[in-house]
Amino acid sequence: MEREQRESANHERPQAHAMMRPARLAVGVVSAGRVGSVLGAALARAGHTVVAASGLSASSLARAERLLPDVPLLPPDETVRRADLVLLALPDDALAGMVRGLVATESLRSGQIVVHTSGAHGIDVLAPAAEAGALPLALHPVMTFTGRAEDLERLAACSIGVTAAEGDEAAWNVGEALTVEMGAEPVRIPDSARALYHAALAHGANHLMALVADCADLLRQAGIEQSERLVAPLLSAALDNVLRHGDRALTGPVARGDAGTVRKHLEVLADRAPEVAPAYRALARRTVARSTAAGLLDTAAAKDLTELLDDPAEGHQDQ
Repeated sequence: MEREQRESANHERPQAHAMMRPARLAVGVVSAGRVGSVLGAALARAGHTVVAASGLSASSLARAERLLPDVPLLPPDETVRRADLVLLALPDDALAGMVRGLVATESLRSGQIVVHTSGAHGIDVLAPAAEAGALPLALHPVMTFTGRAEDLERLAACSIGVTAAEGDEAAWNVGEALTVEMGAEPVRIPDSARALYHAALAHGANHLMALVADCADLLRQAGIEQSERLVAPLLSAALDNVLRHGDRALTGPVARGDAGTVRKHLEVLADRAPEVAPAYRALARRTVARSTAAGLLDTAAAKDLTELLDDPAEGHQDQ
């Protein structure tokens, strides 16, 4: 039965079947932002042809010139009409409107492969395209891009979250084949898991960047030059340790139960960097919880730290 369904799916989608062979596709990139330009360049490197891209901002034009040389820049509808593979690399909130607009203008056609790169969305956002006969896929690179040539090398070391329609093995295979061609590793993400998957990645990567930037700012405020060089080995080791050993790798005053040190931190942050203090408190509470669960922190010490962190008066000296 499964074999019959797979053969039927391949019969209905000739482009999907072609992807299992070394077929070359005409690729249209909407738009030439950081992600779109890099993935377009990766597909071109794999032997596909980027036939058009869209982009309006000066940065998009410059990026396309660097990564997609000689590719014509056209409006989205014209870009899509030229393509076998439509790559929608758009902000999360702009994606649904673009898909509806492309369907309304009859820019999409049956048999096209329509891929979006949003981590937040699954394939439901591509439903209008699917109704028009296109093959919907979500390919989300688990990487942060700058839009420069070095991103192509980063792509080779990262994973791409692949989502296709449940039960459509041919579609899953197309997404995985495209990912491998771009040099990345495919990881299947069920549509129902996309929201939590993306929240986890954003919490880890985006908040990590804000946290590290705060750390460097505080060091500079303390008069310490070259703060990035100072903390780079520490932060690299911390990341490596937690990925290898999980919560057992937790160190520092919270994991040790040093309430006196935490109190001093709260005081100096309240005085010198009050905008950072709430984040310190919130992350310290999470560290208390994780340290306790890992058996690093006893119940009494956890209680003392929690009360300290929950007390709004702590860290604020009498004015």
